[in-house]
Amino acid sequence: MPSTTTSKVSRWDQHGREHVVRVQKSTIQRLLTCDTCGWRKTAQFLPWLKAEEHLAEEHQATVDPSA
Repeated sequence: MPSTTTSKVSRWDQHGREHVVRVQKSTIQRLLTCDTCGWRKTAQFLPWLKAEEHLAEEHQATVDPSA
């Protein structure tokens, strides 16, 4: 059974709420799952960019907490 690793992309919206998309890696594909709305998508390339785009478009969450 292949090992699964998980990372996350988190952004804050203008109301101070945190929104998180988890990126699970197993084999070549990565599964993106939004904790806020349940959105799911598979991605082979640039999964973190796709996660950031979802957060910006669907939740207006653009503030990077690490910046």
